[in-house]
Amino acid sequence: MSWAERMIRHRRWVLVVWLIVIMVGGFWARNVTHHLTATGFDNPRSAAVWADHQMSHLSNRASVEPLLIQKVGYHSVLTWARRYDIPRTWVHPTGPDAFTVVPARTVKPSRLMPLATLATNHGALITWVSPVSVADKVIGDSRATLAASLPVALPFLIVLLLLVFGSVVAAMLPLVVAGIGGIVALGALDQIENAFTLSTYLTDIVSFLALGVGVDYALFISARFRQGLTTGKAPAAAVIEAMQRAGRSVAFSGLAVALAILTLFLGGNPYWRGIAIGGAVAVVSVLAVTHTLLPVLLDMLGERINWGRVTIANAFQGFWPAVGGWIRRHPLLAIAAAVVVLGFPAAYARQVVMHNPANIAMMLPRHDPLRRSVEAQQRAWGPGTIAPVLVVMHLRHPLTGTASWTQVRQITTRLASDPRVLSVASPTKLGLPPAALAAIAAGKLHQPNVSKVLASFINLKNNSHLATLFVTSRYGPDNSRTMALVTHIQKQLRVWLPGQRTGVGGITAMLNGFNQLTLSRLPWILAAVALVALGVLFSATGSLWQAALGVGFDALVALATAGILVLTVQHGGLGLEAEPLNASIVPLIFVLLFGLSMDYEVILLHRVQELWQRGTAMKDAAADALSMTGGMITGAGMIMVVVFIALLLSPLEVLKTFAIGLTTAIMLDTWIVRSLLVPGSIVAIGRSAFWPSRRRLARPEEAFNTTPAHSPSPAQAKKS
Repeated sequence: MSWAERMIRHRRWVLVVWLIVIMVGGFWARNVTHHLTATGFDNPRSAAVWADHQMSHLSNRASVEPLLIQKVGYHSVLTWARRYDIPRTWVHPTGPDAFTVVPARTVKPSRLMPLATLATNHGALITWVSPVSVADKVIGDSRATLAASLPVALPFLIVLLLLVFGSVVAAMLPLVVAGIGGIVALGALDQIENAFTLSTYLTDIVSFLALGVGVDYALFISARFRQGLTTGKAPAAAVIEAMQRAGRSVAFSGLAVALAILTLFLGGNPYWRGIAIGGAVAVVSVLAVTHTLLPVLLDMLGERINWGRVTIANAFQGFWPAVGGWIRRHPLLAIAAAVVVLGFPAAYARQVVMHNPANIAMMLPRHDPLRRSVEAQQRAWGPGTIAPVLVVMHLRHPLTGTASWTQVRQITTRLASDPRVLSVASPTKLGLPPAALAAIAAGKLHQPNVSKVLASFINLKNNSHLATLFVTSRYGPDNSRTMALVTHIQKQLRVWLPGQRTGVGGITAMLNGFNQLTLSRLPWILAAVALVALGVLFSATGSLWQAALGVGFDALVALATAGILVLTVQHGGLGLEAEPLNASIVPLIFVLLFGLSMDYEVILLHRVQELWQRGTAMKDAAADALSMTGGMITGAGMIMVVVFIALLLSPLEVLKTFAIGLTTAIMLDTWIVRSLLVPGSIVAIGRSAFWPSRRRLARPEEAFNTTPAHSPSPAQAKKS
């Protein structure tokens, strides 16, 4: 008894179990964003993580923060500022009805509190400008993307599904499957995020991935089910046939996507592990729905799946048979055309530059008041003041002795002498000699004010050997000179303090480490993805030829996608702000490309094999398979494109990069690779195309009708 037969026989239990799963998953999914974080980019084994951890034991350094005042006029802000003797030069317009007060760095942190209170009492919106408030804004914009994008994408999805299926029920079924898969995935993530660090971008990625693959998988299976019904099969028999054919292809495709995403574990930090877990959970959730609930729903619907027929004049009815016939006659020309289309953007792939911005405000839109507030702060205080570099030293002698303070003073002087350094915050700049600082640290000299300041540099309760300095660069945190300064300090500390543990922390050092780690691990990730694709394709087809060609074609699409990202995001095309590609998103695009391409590759190759094993010549099998599946594959691709392109509504350029990358990859994969390159290569290679797999002529009882409900037969395709 097949799996589909078991599901149908026990369909009441299947429905009951899924009803419970949906209710529990929906309840959990409501809270999925509560523990997501914008952090997790650190390398757990790096010195930067150790340095930041030591910082957590110190008292917070008292520092003044700029004040963003919104929903109020300029005159009102100036009037309030004069009341509290705040100079007009401190007030900077940072947007429509938005003004930022950037005080002098030397004023007390409490200086702006009366102004903030007064503005709040008059209905103004108050935001203290800090890395925390900026990160919260990024998280909020990311969460808002899901709410804004899905309502926009759904109408287009419905129209496309109606065009593909031609009936209301058949069009709605994939949306039901995808929606259930997404609910289950988000509910599972709500439980997983208690044990793992998961990124704030994960809800968008998981929701849209579940929607995309859910619609595609349900489309492939339900289309094959409808074909079975047209041949006179009973609903149960049509379901079993659909699951044996399309369901098998979908299982291989889903396995490829899930394993491909899991290769991101090689990224080596919590962020990539979280993305790997979240993406794999999304795909597995959808597979669970398509292979348990969907067969039951199809059996229950039966002929009713064609209810609500929509009559659509199909002007392209002969398009795919014509393309298949042309490729059968001119396979080398089809291959050459595909290589030219992919080769042009691929030439720009070598220009790719990737890194995550240390200035988190750069992730916000260029006209966002909070980002403009950070820019005003940089102009007033200096570009590097928003992200000081943390220097932590574990000294050989305790700070209760003079020797260690002498070392701290020497290192402070050396750091300050670097032309790239604007300032160094150090306890040795308090104007006290090393002996006095040692006496205060030892409790022998009582000076409460100095002791309070020292608490932000040292913590004698936890470790009397640790000293901390704060270095401010003259340049912005993402400037190459600042990143070079961080590397220089890391190297020099090993020279100045040989054999002693040191670390350079702060967001600049952390993200610099993330960028270096990601770039160093990316070749291994891509190699692992290629091996996954190779293994899945070989398992699915039994052909080394097709497995190797599939990986090669995907690599070409990846290069072309990288080139288009260079021309758009990196060079500032399509109205985007020119900036390096985000290192936290681009590797994910490449991994998903290899995984998602397996959907269309396996569907097409399985149909070619099916025809070939029934006795059709290889070149005819390739052409006929394309005529049968071309519309479905490109339609599924366009559905996936609509899902991801909705992310362009996000104000965050990082999510727009994700949308552009995946949209480009899917379009090139479906319209160029699967429509020209794959069938062209099969026709060109001929009977050895599936080597070492051998032809096996199907017995009469195994022969399935492979003609789609709305497509011409192979014989009709030849005539056209």
